[in-house]
Amino acid sequence: MIVLIYQPCSFISIFLIMASGQKPKGLNKSCFLLIVIAGMERFAFKGVASNLVTYLTDVVKMSNSAAAKTVNNWCGFTSMLPLLVASLADSWDRYSTILTSSFIYVVGLVALTSTALSWARHPSNKISSSYLFWSLCLISLGQGGYNPSLQAFGADQIANDDELPSTKDEQKSNKKSLFFQWWYFGVCGGSLAGVTVMSYIQDTFGWVLGFAIPTIAMGASILLFWCGSRIYAYKQDDAISERPSRDIVRSIKEALSKLMNSRITLPNNNPGVVELELQETPLCQNSGNAKGLKEEPCSGMNYLVENGKVVLRLLPIWTMLLMFAVIFQQPATFFTKQGMTMKRNVGSSFKIPPATLQSAITVSIILLMPFYDALLIPFTRLITRDKKGISVTQRMGIGMVLSIIAMVIAALVETKRLEISRKMDPKLETEVPLSIFWLLPQYILLGISDIFTVVGMQEFFYSEVPVRMRTMGIALYTSVFGVGSFLSALLISLVEYFTSSRGKGRSWFSDDMREARFDRYYWLLALLSVLSLVFYVIFCKCFVSRSSDLDTEN
Repeated sequence: MIVLIYQPCSFISIFLIMASGQKPKGLNKSCFLLIVIAGMERFAFKGVASNLVTYLTDVVKMSNSAAAKTVNNWCGFTSMLPLLVASLADSWDRYSTILTSSFIYVVGLVALTSTALSWARHPSNKISSSYLFWSLCLISLGQGGYNPSLQAFGADQIANDDELPSTKDEQKSNKKSLFFQWWYFGVCGGSLAGVTVMSYIQDTFGWVLGFAIPTIAMGASILLFWCGSRIYAYKQDDAISERPSRDIVRSIKEALSKLMNSRITLPNNNPGVVELELQETPLCQNSGNAKGLKEEPCSGMNYLVENGKVVLRLLPIWTMLLMFAVIFQQPATFFTKQGMTMKRNVGSSFKIPPATLQSAITVSIILLMPFYDALLIPFTRLITRDKKGISVTQRMGIGMVLSIIAMVIAALVETKRLEISRKMDPKLETEVPLSIFWLLPQYILLGISDIFTVVGMQEFFYSEVPVRMRTMGIALYTSVFGVGSFLSALLISLVEYFTSSRGKGRSWFSDDMREARFDRYYWLLALLSVLSLVFYVIFCKCFVSRSSDLDTEN
């Protein structure tokens, strides 16, 4: 599986290129077609996921806690599934995987739309609850194979001379860097459109149309992908064509041969290439054919043992990042419910859908990323007198601090909302006279923290593993948000259990937004995040000292 890493890029240059209408040199038609298709998929997914909690509470009639747990579990399942499906996709050609998984994707969207239609005709229908669950599972299953395969297929469209392996100190080719910039721009553009446009349609025109449009968009992306079949570059590298089962059998044979003969045997697939992984050395010293530069696995159990050591070494930092992932589940759940009770009027008739504010996170990333590269990094270089500026671990730590500040602000705003709502007459007024724009600071801060922590996580887990484990490195990064979603659902269950069992039995997540105490939950998340940050700093110091010791030994 080819792993694509998000590269910090200057979005200003992208906007200028788009405004001029010129196609950047080096990227062919198939690259741009796949970027458009990726944006359409993000539009469809965000059009469903961003406002799903509102659908579950208003239409399915779930409680606030049940809806939040459902969304968290679904997002966690969706984030973790690519780790399982990607290994199967690697043993099959990517083109067929994309078509198959996208078909499953669309079936899930059609099923979800039918649940909205069923509830619109028969609001008391109970059968649709289980049908809703399976439709969401189909969407997750389809996306699990679709996204990693589409990204890898997009990278295949780049010329062979840009696919040579590179060390940490080498600069990536301009062509591939430009491709990643446009790919991320397409994903951000699709996400932004899905959050803003679809949340308004769902709140204004109903859920049937609100789910039908993402379904049509996804179906159109499949048709567009199929129409471009003639211009795609189809590649079947040797490392991909071999099945995982063959790799396992080959490893076992090599281990037995080593035990019986007490000597190291080299694989026979490519005798002209010899790679030793006793140390972390670059694997691109040979300037020959790129196909001959593939990396062979270590022999026998040593391969599994060494991989296990690498994962265990990163596990403490991975664990401390889980609270950051928990905080990032709030915009799609409780932040949205919070905004539904606030004043949303712009002008005399237009009302802002609460889920639309999630677009502030994406906009913050797009607008502020150039300032990070152009201003912050040079400034930190002057202070630290280091060419790299701040380290990756410091970058992640700054993002964690910003996420804590965002939760503190969210708690203060929610406290103010509760104070105002309790002074109102519930029979006469249902909307709290507090503008929804008071929620913007917490969204913007989460967007800024994304620039630091999320991008830093990708770089950290990618660079701190051997070359043979680069896929596992990205798997560790994505699993943070998958496990974080499940952890968020667990926290909601625990808080609901302990708070509803006391006194009058009023939960912090009460369906009555005058009685709900989201502010206390936000303070709890902030406190847990502070503890996580403290242990993170301790583990980072140990990690840096251990890495320096290993470098000294090598």
